[in-house]
Amino acid sequence: MKMKLFAAAVAALAAGGAYAQSSVTLYGVVDAGLSFNNKANATGDKLYRMTSGNQSGSRWGLRGVEDLGGGLKGIFVLESGFNTDTGGQADSNRLFNRGAYVGLQNQYGTLTLGRQQTLMYDFGLIYDPMAISTRYSITSTAAEYASRADNAAKYVGTFGGLTVAGLYSFTNNGQEVAGQFRSGREYSVSASYAAGPFSVGAFYDQTNSVGVGAANAALIRRASVAGTYAFGPAKVYAGYRYAKAANGASLPGATINNGATALTNTGSNLYWAGLGYQLTPAFSLTGAVYYQDFRQTSADPWQFVATADYALSKRTDLYTSLSYVKNKNGSALGVDGFNTSSTTNVQQGANQFGATVGIRHKF
Repeated sequence: MKMKLFAAAVAALAAGGAYAQSSVTLYGVVDAGLSFNNKANATGDKLYRMTSGNQSGSRWGLRGVEDLGGGLKGIFVLESGFNTDTGGQADSNRLFNRGAYVGLQNQYGTLTLGRQQTLMYDFGLIYDPMAISTRYSITSTAAEYASRADNAAKYVGTFGGLTVAGLYSFTNNGQEVAGQFRSGREYSVSASYAAGPFSVGAFYDQTNSVGVGAANAALIRRASVAGTYAFGPAKVYAGYRYAKAANGASLPGATINNGATALTNTGSNLYWAGLGYQLTPAFSLTGAVYYQDFRQTSADPWQFVATADYALSKRTDLYTSLSYVKNKNGSALGVDGFNTSSTTNVQQGANQFGATVGIRHKF
């Protein structure tokens, strides 16, 4: 009888241990390369530099999961970006600038709370031919595809080939104010479907500016649809994004008077297409073209991108990426994004070429 009781106690302890199984994983990416831009300032000088996070943002993170029983799991992610070339934090004001959230997960989906990727970011990782690489991708002409939201509740559920998601961010500045619930607010929904070689997806997002009252909060609405199709070693991409600024808001890059005046309450149409080709299991090529049509102006830029990647192992790869931007009628898109500085980016109406070669290691 004593032996039976002892065996039952051991079994109970073992069951309790299984019930509370948990793990924490350290992971990261270290990415650095050498970059070149022509026409990088007002006098058209060339820029040579070492750059961090070209294909993937350099980062380290902790990912945890605990089995709570009955198919329910507790999860968390803490992810911090850093600059490989200097060793500094990518964001000096945030330790975990890339992600800091906790949540629950079961067969009906995942619900998380904290700072996390927006649905536009998730969408771009699937439907942007360049997979949101820093140099170069859709994020040059539409930076929102690499956005994150503070104070956000996010749900993602996958049911067969269908994935649905929703996100609500109370504010993106961490300073909620009574009576100003629209300040910095963002909400979005998305859906995608994948079957065999084909996938299609869509999202809608609305973002309010920070620091405005509840009655007349400036906002930008965005909606997008895109698809992919794989055949043999090739994969084709195509997509469209609509954007509209309202209540005094302006879209990045929407200017008139040779870039001197920002347009408000205007819209834009962004189109893209691309092709990826796996020449060998280790060597791949990708090309893409992006075109943005701004309303109320003919300053509509084109961007062309080509990337080659060679995997030395499952964790380490070498890459080279090239981009050319064609500006017209005062548009000021550079290979790294719209002009925000008179000393580091292309000037209005000038075309620009950029090139990067580098190495990336994942752990």
